[in-house]
Amino acid sequence: MTTLVLVSTVGLLVDDRVLLNESTWLKPLKFSFAFAVYSGTLAWLLTKLQKAKRFGWWFGTAFAVSGAFDVAVIALAAARGTFSHFNAREDKLNQLVQTVFEYGVPPLLISNLVIGVLVLVQRTGDRALSWALRAGLALSTVGMVIPLALLPMSDVGEGHTVTDANGDEVPMSAGHGIGDPDGTGMPLTNWSTTGGDLRVPHFIGLHGIHVLLVVVLALTASATRHAWLRDERSRAGLVGAVALGYAGLLAVTTWQAARGQSLVHPDSSTALALAGVAVVTVAAGLAAVVGGRRRAARARRELVTAV
Repeated sequence: MTTLVLVSTVGLLVDDRVLLNESTWLKPLKFSFAFAVYSGTLAWLLTKLQKAKRFGWWFGTAFAVSGAFDVAVIALAAARGTFSHFNAREDKLNQLVQTVFEYGVPPLLISNLVIGVLVLVQRTGDRALSWALRAGLALSTVGMVIPLALLPMSDVGEGHTVTDANGDEVPMSAGHGIGDPDGTGMPLTNWSTTGGDLRVPHFIGLHGIHVLLVVVLALTASATRHAWLRDERSRAGLVGAVALGYAGLLAVTTWQAARGQSLVHPDSSTALALAGVAVVTVAAGLAAVVGGRRRAARARRELVTAV
């Protein structure tokens, strides 16, 4: 995956072909980078398992192999200057690409789910880290499933075609957009600015584990300066508050996309829902802070009394 990041970067610089107003090499660059980060996270996580390590290793390997095939055919389509996902052309190479997607994506989901269950049933660190990993893997699994649930809402109907980098009209079986076809996207992400886009909640869910791990690292670093954060329960409570808020964000953005609404143009209902998520998250965070400070103060009093 890291090698493909480098190859795709070179492609961005030397190949001027475009698909839907973005370089043909941007998609394999994004996918290879995302898979490198996520696979590295899973590899590290598997070293934390106390039980069923060999069982977890096999599913980690299945994830790596399936991911390698999936991203390879994305790069193949990019090299050909055509679309990888939802391409309905009947030539043999495209049929190979679609077959790899058909049989390569389920092992990713199943492997992630199995590893998530292994983490759920055993402790893989202190409370904060364990909850971050459990919630993060749950969020990532939901993030993988969301596109399958939203795909039937795609507005790309039968007979819809899109021009590829070679100037050929390519029939599309589906699309990422809901409420507006692909092609009116944001810079870099290419998420729709004029309609819903199933890639938004997919991205948010998939990378929830990384957000929560960063929170754990920040709390661990802060514990050197704030005594109340040295208590596992305090850090775990704050991680739980962030996980709760992140799950709410995932739910709201999924609902927003399903209604054909762009991420950058929320209506009053979406704004109200996001405000509600923010209030609940802040309340949960404050409860964790207050509880942690009280326990720290009680521990200090007990120490003074003992002395």
